[in-house]
Amino acid sequence: MTAYEKVMAARDSKKLTAVDYIAHMFGENFIELHGDRRFADDRAIVGGLGLLYEMPVTVIGIEKGRNTRERMDRNFGQAHPEGYRKALRLMKQAEKFHRPVLCLVDTSGAFPGIGAEERGQGQAIAENLMEMMTLKTPVLTILIGEGGSGGALALAVADEVWMLENAVYSVISPEGCASILWKDSSKAPDAAEALKMTAQDLFNFGVIERIIRQPKAEDSAMFESLKLLISRTFEKNMELPTDRLIENRYNRFRKIGTEHLMS
Repeated sequence: MTAYEKVMAARDSKKLTAVDYIAHMFGENFIELHGDRRFADDRAIVGGLGLLYEMPVTVIGIEKGRNTRERMDRNFGQAHPEGYRKALRLMKQAEKFHRPVLCLVDTSGAFPGIGAEERGQGQAIAENLMEMMTLKTPVLTILIGEGGSGGALALAVADEVWMLENAVYSVISPEGCASILWKDSSKAPDAAEALKMTAQDLFNFGVIERIIRQPKAEDSAMFESLKLLISRTFEKNMELPTDRLIENRYNRFRKIGTEHLMS
């Protein structure tokens, strides 16, 4: 597949969404929590408590919806400030009880509307970036579709970042990039290649740690394997002293791209 074909696959309305992953991995052992305690409950962010085997986990996902009605209800996976504040509230709660945090990211970006800007969209994202960097509990982020700009990064300051094989992760969409560079959005396929936004590209650059095979709804063995990988990663990081955990997370981001530049 070309880079742009992977972008189209990441946007496919038939692919599994965050609520599907939560259902397959946690089933009835998931309790959704709502609201940011300031303004509203953003339906683009699904968050709550789950049980991963015997381990309590805080789960936060960006949900796009699967049909037109659901996508409108979920604002097409474009979170408002209250969505990011809800996510941060749940992460700080996880820190208090030393629960690991699992983030599932699928968004073209944070909502760019006037209301979101008036309520502090940029500040909400910036606070998430700052707080996640020093969160005193393990964090794992998996990109399950689109990973667009700061809207995705606001849930991706983690100890490890994984991607599905057909997911993408970039500072801008290919169409937006093509419109800026060539004043022609039809050059989006060229922009997708130049942006190096595929899982394999980002693995080669050291931006992500693992590429996950694309699961299907009936692929119970794949979900069991994914649960086991997540569980082992959390167990490994839960054993680290808090100072070492935070230092490792900081160094992870400091070294991104340096090996490529030196070569």
